[in-house]
Amino acid sequence: MELPSITSTLDIYISEINRFPVLSAEEEFKLAVRFKKYNDVEAAEKLVVSNLRFVVKIAHEYRNYGVKLSDLIQEGNIGLMHAVKKFDPYKGYRIISYAVWWIRAYIQNYIIKTWSLVKIGTTQAQRKLFFKLSQAKKRLETLSQKNPEFGEIAESLGVKEHEIEEMDLRLSHRDLSLDAYISDEGETSHIDYLTYKGEDQEMALIKKEEMDLVKRNIAGALTNLNERESYIVKHRIMTDNPITLQEIGSKYNITRERARQIEKQALKKLRLAIPYFTKEKALIEA
Repeated sequence: MELPSITSTLDIYISEINRFPVLSAEEEFKLAVRFKKYNDVEAAEKLVVSNLRFVVKIAHEYRNYGVKLSDLIQEGNIGLMHAVKKFDPYKGYRIISYAVWWIRAYIQNYIIKTWSLVKIGTTQAQRKLFFKLSQAKKRLETLSQKNPEFGEIAESLGVKEHEIEEMDLRLSHRDLSLDAYISDEGETSHIDYLTYKGEDQEMALIKKEEMDLVKRNIAGALTNLNERESYIVKHRIMTDNPITLQEIGSKYNITRERARQIEKQALKKLRLAIPYFTKEKALIEA
């Protein structure tokens, strides 16, 4: 499948992909059915090119990792094509809601591979921590109006303090400047050029649809959990302000370690109960 070329000037590439219209849900469904039933390559190409703009949006979220944006977009495009091949139009959700898992997976894998000569993120937990650490630090800093301690971060993420210290050290060895050059020429930043009229709203709707899908699946799977497991998932996973393991321990008169074990057990049950959740996030967290 031949895609528009990602040149040294990303604004040209963005202009090219913006020529492809965003498909309606009905148009997308018909094309996806044609590809699934008849292996219609032309239908697959239309599904890919109509979603290229969203790959740029997603890649832009990872611009602070010191990797050229053009490389991130290229990897994201591969993830998009992979998603189109695997997409089931009868599941009831839009293709980008499904593809976003694969786009992020390919981008994250690329960042991990190119981050350092020293191997990083070799386990599922390390890979998850690699991308969650900065978010957690910012969230806690906003809440407390001060730089969070390693212990606070560790508790919020459900990991050990020494793991936070080690990952923070690794991350600090790489320049994460917001003004890092992201064009192939290395002369300017394209951050200000990546604004699409009207597409922020489109992306927001897609993200909402994605989260609604996940929440519906999780809500259905909660019936497989006992009362404690269900409480932990609702207050640790399905909320923007997760409670600490210590708070869970106090509520149920158990240790933090026991609370961590119950959380792990609950997540295992969820993965077994939600094939979509397990299969499509596996690559990201592998």
